[in-house]
Amino acid sequence: MTQNTPAAASQASRTARDPELRAPSQAGRNSPLVQVQNLSKVYRTARGALTLFEGLDLQIELGEMVAIVGQSGAGKSTLLHILGALDAPSSGTVYCASTNVATLSSRQAAAFRNREIGYVWQFHYLLPEFTAQENVAMPLLARGMGRAEAMVLAANWLREVDLEDRATHRPGELSGGEQQRVALARALVNSPRLLLADEPTGDLDGTTAGRVFELIQRLHSNHGLTSVLVTHNLDLAARCSRTLRLENGRLTPVATPAQGAGN
Repeated sequence: MTQNTPAAASQASRTARDPELRAPSQAGRNSPLVQVQNLSKVYRTARGALTLFEGLDLQIELGEMVAIVGQSGAGKSTLLHILGALDAPSSGTVYCASTNVATLSSRQAAAFRNREIGYVWQFHYLLPEFTAQENVAMPLLARGMGRAEAMVLAANWLREVDLEDRATHRPGELSGGEQQRVALARALVNSPRLLLADEPTGDLDGTTAGRVFELIQRLHSNHGLTSVLVTHNLDLAARCSRTLRLENGRLTPVATPAQGAGN
């Protein structure tokens, strides 16, 4: 008998429950998962207009793991927010998972994030009064899944990140690395196609950061994800399939020894 993975079980339940879930077309499978054209983001401030991007283009193929590096304030987090429908561009088109996220209403954007995006932040943002398993189950409960089913899927994902024995612990009882692994399980419990990670190892020591990054790589591979990671760690960025530097509102390729060797 074939054993269902946590992602397969969650996807089956999601398809049955979410009326807005669309099966990707054959054309969608052959197209880039992310395609950004002529992106502009301008903030209006008391001192005048602050332009982060102007004419920015980006294309990410299915299955890629792309690192974005650059100085603080360059707009890396803002770019992730736009890709994940957490922020809107000033102009341009942002196709993500066959959807132009730049045109979504607030309600449509929320449904899109629930359906397609897994987000991991530098800080885990776990709810301190709930257990690890309950924290992982929160996205499922938020979309209306029954508690019993949600808790089973959450337990499966905790097993996936090697934290099955910590399911009943609250965040304050977990190490920083364990909390980030819980956050990863929570990000993926809805079986998204795109994982966005904003400095996911930035708050961890070097050894723990390496282990969390290895886990992200394993989950990326095992669950057929497309992933975009913002990081200041060039060593970790070099382990992605491609690295881009965001500077002066433009993305430029960064050649690393590992990627140059065909990683």
